Amino acid sequence: MNQPVIVTDIARADADTADALAVHGVATVHEAMGRTGLVGPGIRPIQDGARIAGTAVTILQAPGDNLMIHAAVEQCRSGDVLVIATTSPSTDGAFGDLFATALKARGVRGMITAGGVRDIADLREMDFPVWSRAVHSQGTVKATPGSVNVPIVVDGAVVNPGDIVIADDDGIVVVPRARAAETLAAADARVAKEAADREAYGSGRELSLDRKGLRPLLTQLGVTYLTQAEYERGGH
Repeated sequence: MNQPVIVTDIARADADTADALAVHGVATVHEAMGRTGLVGPGIRPIQDGARIAGTAVTILQAPGDNLMIHAAVEQCRSGDVLVIATTSPSTDGAFGDLFATALKARGVRGMITAGGVRDIADLREMDFPVWSRAVHSQGTVKATPGSVNVPIVVDGAVVNPGDIVIADDDGIVVVPRARAAETLAAADARVAKEAADREAYGSGRELSLDRKGLRPLLTQLGVTYLTQAEYERGGH
């Protein structure tokens, strides 16, 4: 870990853009951004049906130690999402209902951690959404310095403070603050296109092979059509 630091004045992505991206969800935003920004599948929701988006307040902390979460609460404001990474792998339950109570009072929309979480029944009852690597009751200490609002990596994805983080049942995607507006425009366009596709497929008027122009590609790749009799005779 570099010199421990708490950065207090981070620039945040536009709140309205974050809200609009939340409507689209993780899969659509990931595709709209060129299939980038996706957090790995090791971080999973502890609840079903939650979808959030907000600006990231980041923590880099030591394994088995939650001191820096205490420090980070002060830096959180309405519309934020707390995102936690550890300096080495850890599944200890560094986050529970007391932290969630404090964060919810400040308008924080949820928490994402590369580590562990506990008190999940309470968190669900509180309607405080959490995505974590593990559910583990193992307690932690408050003894090791770390950092707040510095760049971190969560299951393969870089998260900078102030980036937009979107999380739902499909996973988590990170939208860099500088790309928020262009990503929303691309996501809007993708949703409009998919709505037209859905109508065409639902009416039975078109197949995706034709609507997406994939038949020539099949031919180009050497895929042929045979009747069952031709196939059984070994036709090519």
